[in-house]
Amino acid sequence: MSRFREYLNAGRGKALPLILLSAYLCFLYAFPRDPFTDASYSTVVLDRSGELLGARIADDAQWRFPPSSPSSVPDRYAKALIQFEDRHFRLHNGVNVLSVLRAAMQNLTEGRVVSGGSTITMQVVRMSRGKERNMGQKALEALLAWRLERLYSKDGILALYASHAPFGGNVVGIDAAAWRYFSHGSDELSWGEAALLAVLPNSPSAIHPGRNRDALLKKRNRLLDRLFEKGFMDASDHSLAICEPLPEEPQPLPHYAPHLTDHYYKTMRGRMVTTDIDLGLQASVSNICDRWNAWLSSGGVADLSAVVIDVHSGKTVAYVGNSRPSDGRPGAQVDIARSPRSTGSILKPFLYCAMLQEGELTPGMLLADIPVNINGFSPQNFDLQFEGSVPSSRALARSLNVPAVFMLRRYGVPRFHALLKDCGMSTLTRSPSFYGLSLILGGAEGTLLDITRMYASLAAAYQGEGYASRFPLHDPVALYLTLDALKDVNRPDEMDWRLISSLRKVAWKTGTSYGFRDAWAVGVTADYAVGVWAGNAQGQGTAGLVGARTAGPVLFDIFNSLPSSEWFSTPDESDGVIAEVCAESGHLMGPYCERADTLLLPLKALQTEVCPYHKPVLLSPDGVWRVDSSYPGAVSGTMFLLPPSMEWFYRNRHPEYRPLPPAAPGIRGSDSYLPMEFIYPESGASISIPRQLDGSVKGVVFNLAHSDPDTEVFWHLDDSYAGSTRYIHQLTLNPPKGRHTLTVVDSDGLSLSIAFTIE
Repeated sequence: MSRFREYLNAGRGKALPLILLSAYLCFLYAFPRDPFTDASYSTVVLDRSGELLGARIADDAQWRFPPSSPSSVPDRYAKALIQFEDRHFRLHNGVNVLSVLRAAMQNLTEGRVVSGGSTITMQVVRMSRGKERNMGQKALEALLAWRLERLYSKDGILALYASHAPFGGNVVGIDAAAWRYFSHGSDELSWGEAALLAVLPNSPSAIHPGRNRDALLKKRNRLLDRLFEKGFMDASDHSLAICEPLPEEPQPLPHYAPHLTDHYYKTMRGRMVTTDIDLGLQASVSNICDRWNAWLSSGGVADLSAVVIDVHSGKTVAYVGNSRPSDGRPGAQVDIARSPRSTGSILKPFLYCAMLQEGELTPGMLLADIPVNINGFSPQNFDLQFEGSVPSSRALARSLNVPAVFMLRRYGVPRFHALLKDCGMSTLTRSPSFYGLSLILGGAEGTLLDITRMYASLAAAYQGEGYASRFPLHDPVALYLTLDALKDVNRPDEMDWRLISSLRKVAWKTGTSYGFRDAWAVGVTADYAVGVWAGNAQGQGTAGLVGARTAGPVLFDIFNSLPSSEWFSTPDESDGVIAEVCAESGHLMGPYCERADTLLLPLKALQTEVCPYHKPVLLSPDGVWRVDSSYPGAVSGTMFLLPPSMEWFYRNRHPEYRPLPPAAPGIRGSDSYLPMEFIYPESGASISIPRQLDGSVKGVVFNLAHSDPDTEVFWHLDDSYAGSTRYIHQLTLNPPKGRHTLTVVDSDGLSLSIAFTIE
């Protein structure tokens, strides 16, 4: 039994150090390291240089900025604070015993609390706990201060104090105090300002007017005298600091990017966010938007938003979610830059570039610009006119809707839908079939921020910027040809960059949504992408709200405020393929083409169709008649011949166009070239006949184009004769439900049929 007791006693002796070590480690690390874990902080948004863009108050209604790092505590403030609160701060371990004893003696002598003897470390503990002050709490504060000294460096403790000290009213921490009282950051504090903030937590209510500010001023000046005596400042600095007045009422915080600040308040609440915004550029763009908004609002356009992106980095350097947000109008608080809006025509360049890249288009390739009705979808150009056919690059520059629909039909809605998502369009939440062909004309919604980034990526991908390495549009020649076509868009100032050498080149595009609800203008240079949206945040349309006339002038005003940019360098021949294209049709050179242009095209361009419009013909010697080989003196040659539906509209704008002559008497036209073509409907179409307001059914208007306007055309529905037309070949029919065949026969006996279904 005695041996067992000896063994037990020996074990206790060995365990005691372990128990004490465990208790020490538990005391240090079992509790949160940060004494302010329960504190709530303001949301603070900074520009790329650390300048304050805006802030939102903390959840407890205090202006308390997130804690500063030890290195960010201003040197002047640190010296002033140590001299005022704790001159031996760098020497003690959290508790200055001599100061505590001296304070106790003073308090006993005076019969009241004259001095607390608390170190800066103990004050940090007290601020974090917020308990009533008594001897028991004082002892606990001393113990926790000793712990804090083991967990933090001296500079770290200073940073905790600076971030959580009270500075009067609902102002907490030196960063918030510097902005509220001096309208600048704490890193710019003068000696007078630093000394004031050092003494203010000792009597924070004195900062407000009428609260014994003379005593506060004397306290500050005594500290300045001490700093001068200790050699921290020279006589000149001391003299200037003494003359500094106390601040008056707290100042409002900067409000440079209110919608961006709100965004981070919602997504990164209580944090300090350093953005990529350039404060100088932000102020300039905001002023431009405010000025234009004041003018546009008189015409019923209440809201205006703009975004500027650095092409080389892909970073947003200016962000105006909505201009004049504090003017009280209903939609002023809506952040338009992140709000989905109908895109109008703003997505057309991405389809154009994709088709160039995939070898489905060349820049001069003629596209149909004729009336079309695809299962009830009947797009119109903005001017309600048709040109018959137009080169693809010109169709893009002029933002013609009908050619764009034909392009999308050929490319495929699902492919384009997937492409836009890969390009960064985050708002395509529906299936491709939901959008259909209207996807290219504003049938989908996009945000100004997304779309401006997509335009920036076009330029970045061409210039080989790293962040655009995965951008799906990557062929350098296709990208350059797209940017080159966009620089020919007519400017709102009607200036021609070709005639004015000093005028900067901008690749830009406009868009206007259905009902004149959204006006877009997005442009890009080698250095910047700028996006502008104008309209009404609440969605109402406004007559005259057109991208080119409303958002366009704002776009160029912003570009004029940016540093000038060189135009994109031309691509190298090794980036593409040199090919001959027909000078008239823009297709690859065919066997019957007469004039060729030599162009640098994307690598896949050689798989595009050769020219289908130059055809061999036999004409009479005088060229008046189309003949066959039996005709005496028949002359062989080639002609540029468009399909009849395209030719009908093309001839009105191109008087130089020569249609195929009529067949000579006694000679039947060749079936290889039919001089007529249905404009509506297409073969295989399903048609719904709408009822009129009175309930009657008017029928369907069938349209036909014929290259010879003088010819007579005879119409047959199924097996029944339906009528004839001359000059303008339109006929209204009212077929019953079911499948039908429509046949037309011209004066030469040539016939054409289509099948359709009435639903």
